Amino acid sequence: MAKVPRRAVFLDRDGTILDDPGFLHEPDKARLIPDAGRAIARLNKAGWLVITVTNQSGIGRGRYPESDYHAVQRRLSDLLRAYGARLDGSYFCPHYPPVNGPCDCRKPGTKMFHEAREALGIDFGRSWWVGDRVTDVAPARELGGSSVLVLTGNGTLHQGQARAMGAEVVQDLGAAVAMILTTE
Repeated sequence: MAKVPRRAVFLDRDGTILDDPGFLHEPDKARLIPDAGRAIARLNKAGWLVITVTNQSGIGRGRYPESDYHAVQRRLSDLLRAYGARLDGSYFCPHYPPVNGPCDCRKPGTKMFHEAREALGIDFGRSWWVGDRVTDVAPARELGGSSVLVLTGNGTLHQGQARAMGAEVVQDLGAAVAMILTTE
């Protein structure tokens, strides 16, 4: 029997789930944005796959090693666990095009989303993209899902452009999850 493709919520990390101090690479500086842990737990409970997809140009710029990214991800998992929440997958682009040249994985590129789809059996048409930048939500247009820009992080700087491309705009991840769960 063939597996039924699953629905997912693709979340940007910094500015959407975690406070974004800029080039976050120290685990002890990882702080959940208020209500983010509860919001992800609600998605988990409702049966959605929750996947982080993040650009980490600090690695390509030589500001920190890839191991720092992984250390912050472990801290994020610990913070979420306190809310009964979890991530089902994590993908990151370590490149910075002026240094490393162009790549297919840097958002709004879609390589990381295709990798997640292959690994987890995701139906893009039933999925959502949530983030605080246009680059976080733009892949939904190409891949066929829905998108929500949150006003945390850098969201206020991108809301006009996000609305123009058809993304919903909400206060934070908690509001995005409330919207997603009412459209099931």
